[in-house]
Amino acid sequence: MSTVISRRRFITFVAAAAGLPLLLKAGGAQARPVRWDGNALGAPASIQLYHTDEAQARAAIAAGLGELKRQEAIFSVYRADSSISRLNRDGVLENAPDDLIAMLTRALSLARISDGVYDPTVQPLWQTYFRHFTASNPDPAGPAQRDISAALSLVDWRAVEVDAANQRISFARPGMGLTLNSGAQGYITDRVTDVLRAHGFDRMLVDMGEPRALSAKPDGSAWRIAIANPANPGNAVTTLEVVNKCVSTSGGYGTLFDDAGRFTHLMDTRTGRTAPAMLGVSVVADSGIVADGLSAAMLLAPAERRQTILKAAGGDKAIYVTPEGVVSTVEA
Repeated sequence: MSTVISRRRFITFVAAAAGLPLLLKAGGAQARPVRWDGNALGAPASIQLYHTDEAQARAAIAAGLGELKRQEAIFSVYRADSSISRLNRDGVLENAPDDLIAMLTRALSLARISDGVYDPTVQPLWQTYFRHFTASNPDPAGPAQRDISAALSLVDWRAVEVDAANQRISFARPGMGLTLNSGAQGYITDRVTDVLRAHGFDRMLVDMGEPRALSAKPDGSAWRIAIANPANPGNAVTTLEVVNKCVSTSGGYGTLFDDAGRFTHLMDTRTGRTAPAMLGVSVVADSGIVADGLSAAMLLAPAERRQTILKAAGGDKAIYVTPEGVVSTVEA
């Protein structure tokens, strides 16, 4: 199996105080940058903020990481004890957490808006590819069509029932499975941002898989996010100036199943095939829950549907980057 490549390699923060220590020096009233780096749902994560008080910065970041840990216990498909893993195993989840209900409700809405181009029940298809390429001597042509067809018979966003009043989620038929990896990172970014705001922070860049900028920097300037060409990560093809926005990026290069790069983690549930490795799209929206998931939908959507989906789902704009470094933008 090919090495997993994080999509964060293709989005960078320009002049964003990278590498600065977490601790603030005592004394002085000038707001100073604080940075934390780690992981969220298996992807690189970071917090960048400005403050004058070291103790308050420590407490806020600790609280934010506590919220991250709580959210991972809900959304991680890599943890057998997570809420989403229990739902996938049993086909029903009683006493479902409010966060899972909120995120799944958004995901199903996006599925409806995109006519199923985005479908959170894609997990059986993903597992089919994963099992194929982690087996001994896998066929480089990919899974057999019969296996793809069998997986697709279990993919249907309309077969998910969310009973918010009784906090219950269920699948209409056995064998279905859910993944919210395209969506949950943005949602978690929002929740961690809320915790930091509650601790008195109003200038920050929070990235739990998708970066969200809150307010401008102390000097009044915007946060600058550079988007690179997936085929040439050292080349920033465009730069976004972001204030009170989230930027979510999707591309097949995020995870490659094979060394040749023919098969990726983003899957078209209409055909059972995977998205191209080296096409990327970044969606700008007001929040993480809006931007994330929508970027995957925009990558897979036919060109004639892109603007309609973007507008209906609440996005501002989508920036496409081809392997040749060509940039095009769709505005809502």
